Amino acid sequence: MFINYLDSLPGAVAQGIIWGIMAIGVYITYKILDIADLTVDGSICTGAAVCAVMTVNGLPMWLALICAVVAGMLTGLLTGLFHTFMGIPAILSGILTQLILWSVNLKIMGAANQPLPAAKYDLLIYRIEIYRTLVILALFVFVLVALLYMFFGTEFGASIRATGANLNMSRAQGINTNFTKIIGLMLSNGIVALAGALLAQYQGNSDINMGKGAIVTGLAAVIIGEALFGWMARNNFAIKLFTVVFGGIVYYIVYATVIFIGLDADLLRMISAVLVALFLAFPYWQKRYFSGAAKAEKRAAKQQLKEAKKAEKKEKKEVA
Repeated sequence: MFINYLDSLPGAVAQGIIWGIMAIGVYITYKILDIADLTVDGSICTGAAVCAVMTVNGLPMWLALICAVVAGMLTGLLTGLFHTFMGIPAILSGILTQLILWSVNLKIMGAANQPLPAAKYDLLIYRIEIYRTLVILALFVFVLVALLYMFFGTEFGASIRATGANLNMSRAQGINTNFTKIIGLMLSNGIVALAGALLAQYQGNSDINMGKGAIVTGLAAVIIGEALFGWMARNNFAIKLFTVVFGGIVYYIVYATVIFIGLDADLLRMISAVLVALFLAFPYWQKRYFSGAAKAEKRAAKQQLKEAKKAEKKEKKEVA
């Protein structure tokens, strides 16, 4: 039984890396742009659908991956236009795009599911050769992190980071914040769509429901990675991106463990949501209740209460 669990771990790591790539896209909007973007639930399926349909129709895999990324970027463009040009709040813009993509993805695939068997098509990754798949996925992560590290080190990349850090100050510095938001959303959803294309190959199909709850998984990877491995990153942007992928791996190892110990796998989304809430709350609790400042604040409050009681007793004596 335990041997079966060990055999399942390479597959869990592979899925964790794929979802970790997706979580890097979530990291760009959530952490860098400070935008809650729900487009990802649809754009991950868009990337999978485009890749699957193009592969089935005999086009080369490299072209299918590029087109999947471009399609994902277009979904981010739509969300960005909803938000900046039409003035719709970011979270609602993502929901609207997600609803549109449900119909678009069905039209792309022509059905709710598009099979993509490894035995029939020349796929880049698949479950049968898991260790080859792990090597290829690791290469994808290293190349992606290197490209993002270089991009966000440029002047324009810095303007995107500045937009998320302080919107008003960025505008005062002459940055076109609407444009940087749109580019950030396009970049984020392009990466998410790339993860969708890789996921379609790995699981052997593209499904209309594969994006349900994707934002929860992405946030879980971001938060878990930051909580467990954030001490490694400090001010190093590249390592911060790697911690997101590590968070995705941890998430799917936990998933494999939940299945191994016999817990209901249907509860995983709920468990992951609770874990995300706890990891989000932990920094606040630490600052509020366990830091030196919090303890000093409590001591000051107690001292003030004592002084107030003394003053009250003194007033009572004077009245008597």
